[in-house]
Amino acid sequence: MAGSLLCNAVGPLPPGPGDPERYFDREASEIEYHARVLQMAARTELPVLERARFVGIFTTLTDEFFRVRVAGLKEQEAAGVTELSRAGRTPREQIDHLRGRFRELLAEQRRVVDEELLPELAAAGVRIVGWTDLAEAERKELSARFEEEVLPVLTPLAVGPAHPFPFISDLSLSLGVVLRRPGDHAESFARVKVPGLLDRFVAVEADGEVRLVPLEEVIGAHLDRLFPEVDVVSWHTFRVTRNADYEVEDIDVEDLLDAVAEEVLGRRFGRVVRLEVEPELPESILTTLIEEMDIAPEDVYRSPAPLDLGAMWSLADLDRPDLKLPRWEPVPVMAFADMAEDPSSIFRLLREQDVLVHHPYESFSGSVETLIETAADDPRVIAMKQTLYRTSGDSRIMRAIIRAAQRGKQAVVLVELKARFDEEANIAWARRLEEVGAHVVYGFVELKTHTKTALIVRRDEDGKVRRYGHIATGNYNAKTATSYEDLGLLTADEDLTADLGELFNQLTGQTAQDNYRKLIVAPVSLRRRLVELIGEQAHPGGRIVLKANGLTHLEVIDALYDASQRGADIDLIVRSICCLRPGVPGLSENIRVRSVVGRFLEHSRIYRFGHDPGDGTYLIGSADMMGRNLDRRVEAITPVEDPRLRARLDDLLDLYLRDDAYAWSLDGEGGWCRIRGEEDGVNVQRTLMEWAESRRR
Repeated sequence: MAGSLLCNAVGPLPPGPGDPERYFDREASEIEYHARVLQMAARTELPVLERARFVGIFTTLTDEFFRVRVAGLKEQEAAGVTELSRAGRTPREQIDHLRGRFRELLAEQRRVVDEELLPELAAAGVRIVGWTDLAEAERKELSARFEEEVLPVLTPLAVGPAHPFPFISDLSLSLGVVLRRPGDHAESFARVKVPGLLDRFVAVEADGEVRLVPLEEVIGAHLDRLFPEVDVVSWHTFRVTRNADYEVEDIDVEDLLDAVAEEVLGRRFGRVVRLEVEPELPESILTTLIEEMDIAPEDVYRSPAPLDLGAMWSLADLDRPDLKLPRWEPVPVMAFADMAEDPSSIFRLLREQDVLVHHPYESFSGSVETLIETAADDPRVIAMKQTLYRTSGDSRIMRAIIRAAQRGKQAVVLVELKARFDEEANIAWARRLEEVGAHVVYGFVELKTHTKTALIVRRDEDGKVRRYGHIATGNYNAKTATSYEDLGLLTADEDLTADLGELFNQLTGQTAQDNYRKLIVAPVSLRRRLVELIGEQAHPGGRIVLKANGLTHLEVIDALYDASQRGADIDLIVRSICCLRPGVPGLSENIRVRSVVGRFLEHSRIYRFGHDPGDGTYLIGSADMMGRNLDRRVEAITPVEDPRLRARLDDLLDLYLRDDAYAWSLDGEGGWCRIRGEEDGVNVQRTLMEWAESRRR
């Protein structure tokens, strides 16, 4: 490998399973993933709008982290939980650690924005400015737009004896306004919510520049329209983050849709876990906010305006291709080249061979969506079965299933209502599907159905009824398929598709089985099988390469430790959370962990066991090596048996292990070190685009 890497060395650790010194804390590992994302914003070789996008992604990730992970720790603390974390910390100690680390990252984020991105944007003719920075003509233009577009949706909420403190919803940005009546020295407080459905930046063009004014600045300049005959002493922005997690317990499956809908509505009213304020916010207002929201002073985060830098993500939509990476257009899947003339040829093709599709390098639209649409329109197709975890708002796949149901085909959709932050969209699709007579099933109350699978039943031209299946690592979401890296297997293999049929029967019939022919399913057998496969390589010469989004399951980690101690050579490619400590003498000296963070979100899960492609085991699917995936979700992992497709997976894994452009390496102390190679080193995502382009040509 080109380049060099220095990491901290540690001494031998206690060998006993379960010892806290053997593991990293989940939350501490996750926030370090956020740090790697933030470092993408500091990569000067990237165009400035791409860097701004990573600032927005970092903010969005940390928002969810506070809403779920920090909120969960606070719930534990409030409940008096004394059990130590994997790394031996109490909930309070974990919160304190995370709070300190987040403040460091927040300071770095502001430094990158203020010292690097904003000056570079300004030099390119894009300025983020305040109201006072505008010329008179620009103010008049924005004032007119304020009257037409903004004022009608604003609602001023005063606080006083007849007006209790208003409820502040989750992730809402607000103006705290200090008011004083003429001739009265007493001051009062009011809140104005910045409408989330309006663009955060209001654009004006002048002198060849695009000037972006934060919406709160425009509102602040026109507060006299909301509070006439009252003096506005000052206004300041603040932002609230609430507990967004929930549990659905002790209900019947038939009531699950209504229960989840009620819980999602209640999410807005969760406990406040973070309050972001401007440094200039008067202490009197801050005291009021702390008291009314029942929040600890240490959960207040001061940051210069503008707050909520998640809005930086929207800058990537500016029409400035010179400030972005070239737009990537996925290439057609070579195997489907004849489909335009004869759509039904896809079924003939799958009877002859399995097809592996790799998004976003290969077209999701031209493969998976086209397959589902073809099946919906094909008079020979009898039934279609589909899981829905996350999808786009205008999903071609869901519309195809609706069309299939309207045409009299048996259409079955397993809708996971508990897909966090996608519940409302899934509820809407479920109701539309029910309206047209599709069979809609909501899965298990105690388990999330996370598997990404589709099944088509067709009476082929020879009169035989056959099944065709799709088993994937990613969601049926056309939007994320352009930015998430994922794999999918299209197959007519009789054993695999029979397994898919039985899996769907298990999901719709609320039964359980553990006698699949090839498919490996959680929670019934996947954890056990992964541990067995790791154990089979636990010897000198054993080889394991795993690519996943997270590794937290202690049984899997301990199995990997044991395999390392017995001589196996192990490489782990873990995008985000990793609780395993690599490179520790006597424990994990044969284990290496790396993470790749780049333009596309690494999302595929690939499991390879063995050196020889001929007799090794290759698996892909929806499950990470985490407790929720292996023990609390329905997941499906499929073997990849075709030698051509195995070779393709080998090439893919080899690229990830050679990347020295966007790869990081984890040391035994929890530190992530950038792997720095030569200027013309290996960039896995760029190489995969080049490979795809060569196929297009």
